[in-house]
Amino acid sequence: MQVPLLDLKAQYATIKDEITTAIESVMESQYFINGPEVKELEKAVADYSDCAAAIGVSSGTDALLVSLMTLGIGVGDEVITTPYTFFATAGSIWRAGAKPVFVDIEPDTFNIDPSKIAAAVTDKTRAIMPVHLFGQMADMDSIMETAKKHNLFVVEDAAQAIGATYKGRKAGSIGTTGCFSFFPSKNLGGMGDGGMVVTHDAELADRLTQCRNHGSKPKYYHKWVGGNFRLDTLQAAGLIVKLRHLDEWSAGRRANAAKYDELFADFEPVTTPTIRDCNLTIYNQYVIRVPRRDELQAFLKDQGIGTAVYYPLSLHEQECFKELGCKRGDFPESETAAAETLALPVYPELTDEQIQYVAGKVKEFLI
Repeated sequence: MQVPLLDLKAQYATIKDEITTAIESVMESQYFINGPEVKELEKAVADYSDCAAAIGVSSGTDALLVSLMTLGIGVGDEVITTPYTFFATAGSIWRAGAKPVFVDIEPDTFNIDPSKIAAAVTDKTRAIMPVHLFGQMADMDSIMETAKKHNLFVVEDAAQAIGATYKGRKAGSIGTTGCFSFFPSKNLGGMGDGGMVVTHDAELADRLTQCRNHGSKPKYYHKWVGGNFRLDTLQAAGLIVKLRHLDEWSAGRRANAAKYDELFADFEPVTTPTIRDCNLTIYNQYVIRVPRRDELQAFLKDQGIGTAVYYPLSLHEQECFKELGCKRGDFPESETAAAETLALPVYPELTDEQIQYVAGKVKEFLI
């Protein structure tokens, strides 16, 4: 049996006619930059995320970068974040000219450990950038309490978490800004790169809109330097269609995750995801912790099962960040997670037979 990590063709088959109609409408209009679909999507995402405003941008990475730029974070500033995440989190801080300051993660949720953040605050700290990893939100009450005490911005990296909730509040709606990615593999994935920034601050939203278009307002007049961070109209058109199905798809992922949880129950070698009672996760990934992870991954590949390692090397150990002065052993929970975690297929179109096959093969190897 073949079970890919993700099957986008299966999803596309269910919405092909809707997508075709939406794309053809843009093609007929020839309005590819800042077309009406961009504004329609921004309104829809703002409403969906319980935010006052949403600003479409060119990628989730650029959502983080434009947030930092607009907040005036740059050279000489520090931003506290996690070392166990996709590169764009710390990369955006570095590109803004600031210094990423890492704090270790919780061993069960893999999210930043809020109890360690306060100790990392210095007189140079300007912001905290928590990541809602694998579709589960971080402990935002504790993070916001620390931010308020030290007068810090909070930029939520919600690239993997659109639609997730924490104590009933949507991802992206709690911090200064929230940043989404529409990379094709996300629960809400585009037909290429795309992203969105959400906020409750109308003035900040206006500045973000300027920043994504070279800092221009009105056209050809620039008070400050922004960038070309615009979301393509074609991407927006497709995402409008997909947003209508997002909750159904995320519910399908939760259902599949529950089936894995049941199949792995009382099987000691596999540690299944820990989801806090206050959280509703969207399972952008279903990540287990196992011994002999790399050997298991190779075995599953031979059995036709797609998997992925998120992430094999913590950011503090990446060569490009060596001047930060971090070393192995500084963030042991992150390092352990990098060595032991493996993502299994969890996309909503999976069949029960496929899920049972995956779980069975994991058990077969680890028994």
